[in-house]
Amino acid sequence: MRLIDLDHQGTAKVICCWEHDGVLIDPGPQSTEATLLAALDGERPQAILLTHIHLDHAGATGALVRRWPDLPVHVHERGAPHLIAPERLVRSAARLYGGEDGLAALYGDVVPVPEANLHVLSGGETLLGDYRVAYTPGHASHHVSFLHEPTGTALVGDVAGVRIPPADTVIAPTPPPDIDVEAWGRSLDLVADWRPAALALTHFGQVDEVEPHLRAVRERLHEQLRLVSAHGQEAFEAGLRDRIATAAPDLQGEYALAVPAEHVYLGLRRYLDKRAAA
Repeated sequence: MRLIDLDHQGTAKVICCWEHDGVLIDPGPQSTEATLLAALDGERPQAILLTHIHLDHAGATGALVRRWPDLPVHVHERGAPHLIAPERLVRSAARLYGGEDGLAALYGDVVPVPEANLHVLSGGETLLGDYRVAYTPGHASHHVSFLHEPTGTALVGDVAGVRIPPADTVIAPTPPPDIDVEAWGRSLDLVADWRPAALALTHFGQVDEVEPHLRAVRERLHEQLRLVSAHGQEAFEAGLRDRIATAAPDLQGEYALAVPAEHVYLGLRRYLDKRAAA
């Protein structure tokens, strides 16, 4: 299992794409397409597997299909329509990045994926003979994870959080609009039940201490929820930045790019407001 550091915004250890025998898991944003293509060294991928359609994970998909028109893309059934017609996805994401220009500067172009290229997942499938699929919502309602059975590697997108080595600081990425804390807990249970040999994080890299890491993600998710419930946005964001500055002073920029404090607050605040309204 190969980690391709996409050097997002010229910064290492923010976003990676995982590759194995020509299968790409989460190819990253279109803005890092050139880095990905250089790592592929002219080789056509066999397939793309998407854990979810957020642009830092899946934004390059349409551009890669444009380059290789017969390239198959595997994605959850709830995410597939937004790859075919990404306008709503772009509008939603642009609200977090100061408009479409800000979004494009960070993540590049969003190219539609033809419906014919999509292989729609619901969870429970086995892909390409080696990849077991599980539906793992919580971070996003269309999130799936893949277990590469020959290596025991669980490719978990964002459900297993963010940790940028050599720091051991774990953050649960909770952007709007559809954080579901209870579903996230069940998804962590499911990943743990796989008993994987390693976790493959998009932000950032391989985790070999699986059980302690999953426990830390769960604890951090609930801690963040308590803090958002108790504090306003400015105080919460300042506290999160202070935590990172204390624990990982040399990685503050990497954490800020991988998991913006504003997004952590807004996603959990929306979750709390929806729960209160219900």
